Amino acid sequence: MSVRVPRFGHGSRVPGWDEAVDLSKDPAVVPDPATTEVPAELRERVQAAMAKYPDRRSAAIPALHAAQEAHGWCSPEAIEQVAAVMQLTPAYLSAVATFYDMLETQPRPAHHDVYVCTNISCSLRGADAVHEAMVEAAAGLPDVHVRPFECLGACDIAPMASVDGEYVGPLSPEDASRIVEDLQAGRPVLPSKQLRLRACADPGVARGADSFGPPGDRAPRADAAGLGERGDERDRPGPSAPIEKEAGEP
Repeated sequence: MSVRVPRFGHGSRVPGWDEAVDLSKDPAVVPDPATTEVPAELRERVQAAMAKYPDRRSAAIPALHAAQEAHGWCSPEAIEQVAAVMQLTPAYLSAVATFYDMLETQPRPAHHDVYVCTNISCSLRGADAVHEAMVEAAAGLPDVHVRPFECLGACDIAPMASVDGEYVGPLSPEDASRIVEDLQAGRPVLPSKQLRLRACADPGVARGADSFGPPGDRAPRADAAGLGERGDERDRPGPSAPIEKEAGEP
């Protein structure tokens, strides 16, 4: 079976780039936080994301991801809730949500997402064959959604895929059936190929020691998952930055 990665009429592999903006709508306003009901857990996650950045707008993507997890998609209600917490217009957040492929702006049934990167680095290393194998392995399974993706930004493990947000690679077509089996069984997907579990590429760090300073002064370093040598969290980053606001801003 040959599955070609489609391109749309506007030249991109990503849909929606040629959709016109609706200029007939009224100007957007910032929702009133006093009258907009927001689930407590979603509010906490959005506020936690905002606290990591000097400018709260930088938290738009993680905030929308939190809303998508809470609502199943970035619905108008979900965007309104995030806008109320972040004190931004829904239009601003809608612009972000419609730009990024992993944010859904249409309702969809619950399913597993397998995004196979098909951009240049992955394509040169056999991504099209991996994509074809994934499509074949997931055929007839409505809860496994396979699609090509323009770029996932992990060229060092090409060819690779994002499986429910877990980066795995380098992949071969033979990995496709294992990915589907792991998803169906509820197991971690290809643990040996998960990017976050890989040790740092620095050979000194990979040996469990810092590359700088005398050997006796070298301290254990974290792996890509932020875990120390004993598996604890002592090497994780420090506290989040406080929210910075303009004078007189609520």
